[in-house]
Amino acid sequence: MNRTPMHWRTAIACLLLLVSVAIRPTAAAAQLQLASVFSEHMVLQCESPVPIWGVAVANEQVQVEIDGLVHTTTADSQGHWRITLKSHPGALRQYKLSVRSGKDELVFTDVVFGHVWLAAGQSNMAYTVGAMAEKLVEAREMVAGADSHFIRFCKINDSDAAEPQTDLAIAANWEVCTKQNVKDFSAVAYVFAEELNAKLSVPVGIIDCSWGGKPIEPFIPATAFADHPTLREIKSRADTGDTEGIQTMRGGTFVRDSSWLPGTIFNGRIAPIVPYGLRGVIWYQGESNSGRGEDPRDYEHKMRALITGWRDAWKRPSLPVYYVQLPQWTSYAWPYLREEQRRVTNVPHTGMVVTIDLENNNDIHPPNKITVGKRLALWPLSKEYPDKLVAHGPMFARATFRDGYAVVDFDHTNGGLMAGQIKDIRSAVKDVGGTLNGFELIAAEGDWTSADATIAGTQVIVSSPHVPDPIAVRYACLPQAAKDAPWNLYSITGLPATPFCSNWQLMPYDPSKNPAPAK
Repeated sequence: MNRTPMHWRTAIACLLLLVSVAIRPTAAAAQLQLASVFSEHMVLQCESPVPIWGVAVANEQVQVEIDGLVHTTTADSQGHWRITLKSHPGALRQYKLSVRSGKDELVFTDVVFGHVWLAAGQSNMAYTVGAMAEKLVEAREMVAGADSHFIRFCKINDSDAAEPQTDLAIAANWEVCTKQNVKDFSAVAYVFAEELNAKLSVPVGIIDCSWGGKPIEPFIPATAFADHPTLREIKSRADTGDTEGIQTMRGGTFVRDSSWLPGTIFNGRIAPIVPYGLRGVIWYQGESNSGRGEDPRDYEHKMRALITGWRDAWKRPSLPVYYVQLPQWTSYAWPYLREEQRRVTNVPHTGMVVTIDLENNNDIHPPNKITVGKRLALWPLSKEYPDKLVAHGPMFARATFRDGYAVVDFDHTNGGLMAGQIKDIRSAVKDVGGTLNGFELIAAEGDWTSADATIAGTQVIVSSPHVPDPIAVRYACLPQAAKDAPWNLYSITGLPATPFCSNWQLMPYDPSKNPAPAK
């Protein structure tokens, strides 16, 4: 979490703005420049037209040349220009890109075409390979072999902004992955990129816009807050300065500084890089919408607004968005936020990674980002190889109740169910003779009670002598650590089942059980 005092953050942001203004000419009088997201070592999206834009002297001709093809346009009266490169295939080779206008020329000698992914979210996305390597031997082995000319990262470090910015104040810098600099990269995003690079034999570029400790609201474009009553109220309260009201309302969260306000991170970090060519988005967030005193309700609609808002910004209604469901933790609100995330899975061209089975080592930032990154990579890989790979784990479909037990049906069983265990951090294997954990039943009168569960093909049969007439069943819905209840239902392919409750009306959210910390 960013704990820098707000007045210092404001002063630093102002200083950076003054420096950027001092070194940048106005657009109409500018020498030739590309938008700040472009730099040496950049990865351009393959298999689709690629927008390139920047500024030059007003009304001057601009030429962009790559792979023997010359594209020409003219800067407008304000000096702004944009060219769309023709589609190139992804390939493990370098290109030279030249941009010319008048006497000015910019030359980039190490440009590649591959898959570009935008990585965003809060601290579990920002969590670095170096931090992971301090705790996991597997991560240290990964670092030792991390020299890869065709995995590249671009970290966006700009501050938040009240209005959408047209360019980054802090120029981005694409880096080729080495065992020296990989320690500074997002661990989840690096593992994701490594998997894609190895399986698809194409360059992979990650643009990392993550920011630790932030809720989802600042990542959502301001225009998307009209999509739901809760979002409209949040935006209205923010516009009038009622930050305390945002915290106490349904779906509320803390507003500790301007970077927690609606749309401000989108304005400062994401709007300036639109419409950079992307393959898709990976997202890992939710902790700061379900902490103490934070209300997880309506997070579903916030995520829908985020997805719609980003797709609208890129004019890509089918832009893939793959996201991580929160793992286990002791917070009362987390099971409810996980359910909100699950409800987004019916949005087209999205996919959710389940992590409920992974140990957290009593850390809200679990070090095992290898499994998370690999599961994320299954989503795009399963689109490339639909006959060989699956990304979906079992998901609750329905429950029927008869003769004192519950019969639970699942979608996406992928050949069957198993009680599993994590053999290492890369896979789940069958726990021979093991029993399922984490299932509970409830009767019309009474409390949730731990129950026995048995696999029968693609169904799970749940019963308890203490609940002779169950009316609902749930799985992995307790706010506790996996080591206390190792939730272990998997598909035969080794992917964990999504937590579920067959009747959420029997599990209502109670804000009084999640009070804000004492001031």
